[in-house]
Amino acid sequence: MPVNSLTSAKRPGQLAVSINKAINTQEIAVKEKHARNILLYKGAHTFWLAVNRLPLSSNAVLCWKFCHVFHKLLRDGHPNVSTRSVFFLPSCSSLSSQGHLSEGYGKLCSIYLKLLITKMEFHIKNPRFPGNLQMSNRQLDEAGENDVNNFFQLTVEMFDYLECELNLFLGVFSSLDMSRSVSVTAAGQCRLAPLIQVILDSSHLYDYTVKLLFKLHSCLPADTLQGHRDRFQEQFKKLKSLFYRSSNLQYFKRLIQIPQLPENPPNFLRASALSEHISPVVVIPVESSSPESEHVVETEDLVDTDIPPLPSTVDRKFDDLFGTSAATDPFNFNSQNGMRKDEKDRLIEQLTAELHALKEELESFRLESGRLCQALRGRVNELEAELAEQTHLKQQALGESEFLRVELDDLRRVKEDTEKEQRSLSEIERKAQANEQRYTKLKEKYTELVQSHADLLRKNAEVTRQMTVARAAQDEVENVKKEMQDRLKAAQDATSQQVGHKPHARAHTHTHFLCLMYPREQSLESELVSLRWAALRAALEEAGRIVQDCLNQLEDPAHISCTSSADYLVSRCQVALDCVERLQSARVGFVSDNTGELHFAHLVGDVIVQGSATSHMVPVEQADALADNVKACGAEALALLCQLKEQKSMGTADCSRLRAALDTVMALGEVKTMDFSAMTLTQIKRQEMDAQVLVLELETRLQKERERLGELRKKHYELAGSGWDTT
Repeated sequence: MPVNSLTSAKRPGQLAVSINKAINTQEIAVKEKHARNILLYKGAHTFWLAVNRLPLSSNAVLCWKFCHVFHKLLRDGHPNVSTRSVFFLPSCSSLSSQGHLSEGYGKLCSIYLKLLITKMEFHIKNPRFPGNLQMSNRQLDEAGENDVNNFFQLTVEMFDYLECELNLFLGVFSSLDMSRSVSVTAAGQCRLAPLIQVILDSSHLYDYTVKLLFKLHSCLPADTLQGHRDRFQEQFKKLKSLFYRSSNLQYFKRLIQIPQLPENPPNFLRASALSEHISPVVVIPVESSSPESEHVVETEDLVDTDIPPLPSTVDRKFDDLFGTSAATDPFNFNSQNGMRKDEKDRLIEQLTAELHALKEELESFRLESGRLCQALRGRVNELEAELAEQTHLKQQALGESEFLRVELDDLRRVKEDTEKEQRSLSEIERKAQANEQRYTKLKEKYTELVQSHADLLRKNAEVTRQMTVARAAQDEVENVKKEMQDRLKAAQDATSQQVGHKPHARAHTHTHFLCLMYPREQSLESELVSLRWAALRAALEEAGRIVQDCLNQLEDPAHISCTSSADYLVSRCQVALDCVERLQSARVGFVSDNTGELHFAHLVGDVIVQGSATSHMVPVEQADALADNVKACGAEALALLCQLKEQKSMGTADCSRLRAALDTVMALGEVKTMDFSAMTLTQIKRQEMDAQVLVLELETRLQKERERLGELRKKHYELAGSGWDTT
């Protein structure tokens, strides 16, 4: 059999021997040479086949040393150890909950197993991280894919990882009597030896969490990361204390140089503090002494099952058969051909027995080779099944990726539609707000108009009272005049009866009478005229004040928000024109009814106010023309009232210019472009209510789209977290 074949056949046996020597029940530290031999094998399958034969669940020391060796294998072994060992996670989980792990080494083993499970899960979730956690800053950025969400989740996982490391640190220290020199005893070194791996892991985890927290603080608000800062502060205090206590132990001083953390933790709220951060470096001296060099007692109670090399056995058989050469054994005279027959027979029998032994050994090697080939075929079948499963998962992932791509396209379309609806909603809200403001202004102006109308009514009542007083005086004058006429008639009748008897006396009496009851009549007549003119002037002055007050309202800034319809303006102009006609007839007949002047003033004032309010609802050119004609109408009304107040100009007063101004205002009000102002407050309110209903419907649809968007985004993040390509 070739030498290489025999050597490869011995490898599983050598691995089993190294595992048995490293993982045993003796309470001493694992020797470095045995751990190094285990690390030389790339796969984890053979390691687990050998470990599964060990009674880990029945011996806590054996389990503790297994955790130590497996930790070194995860850190310094082949990169596929973590992925290949994932199939044995259930075994580790069940082992951590065994009954014998409640105190002493058992409690430490439970903590250590939880740490190893956490470490494997971390490397499975984050395959970019090697087992020894050594990465550059660029590789750290690539591990998070420059995504703040990934960095946030990675920091949480590192916190959990470091928490398990610190728990093992504290568990080992609390189980030792630090008042004695425990680090130089075999039992103490057995417990302290795994902490070297913990120190190496913890230094890298601390460095990476500091860098990730600075990166997160540059992207997220400080309040969002308050929980991260609190958790880091707690772990910083524990790690600083544990590093300091470990550096003072004699056991670690010859094996590892433990770094010291700064006095105060980094200030993540100050970005420039990152330049002050110094990554902790753990140094393992090249010529450092290993645990096996310590002065401890160790008994080699395991049997070495290594098979001697084949070439040495063959050489020995050859020497036994043909003798050694003269150069090597000059005193061997049996090499001559004069050998006795009995000696030859004995030698033949010996060679036959050895040949039979070699055949048996060869058969044993053949059986072992067949067993190994069968095991390898089984492993190949497992790998093929795993490959088929991975291929199926890949196809399934491609299908899900295509489905998600379609969902993402739908999501983009929904987002665009949502944005359009949002813009439409904003426009509707803006219009609704404008309508609300317009309605408020109209309501305020309506209130002002009601107040103004009430004031005018009060003024009208006062003028009416004054007119009633004047009319009473006029009635008194009429009564006096009638009484005088009756007396005059009676005197004339008495005089006519005396005509025949005393013509001269009658004539004299008549002349005397005329000279006496005439001055009285003239006095009463003069008093009546004065009262009529006083009442007329009072009415005309009040009418002038009413018209002037309406003109003054046009200059009020609050009047700008007043609006009116063109139809209403035309109707008021027509009524005012009719009143002007009646005023003209009253002036010609010089009637004594003075209410006409006040009614005329109210109508003209109403035309002025409504005309100005209507000008606010029409285009600028028509608005200016209408406002100018309304003011001209007021000026003509004031001029006419001034002429009517004077007796000299009353006869020549002309209403034609006022009538022409009213005709012009009425003509402008009949223009079709003013129909825009016909919208009533009820219609505006109805439109506002319709707009509010539409706004509620759009808000409901928008909320539903947001919920659907949140569900799709959550599903997208879940798939992104599982490692599938979601681009």
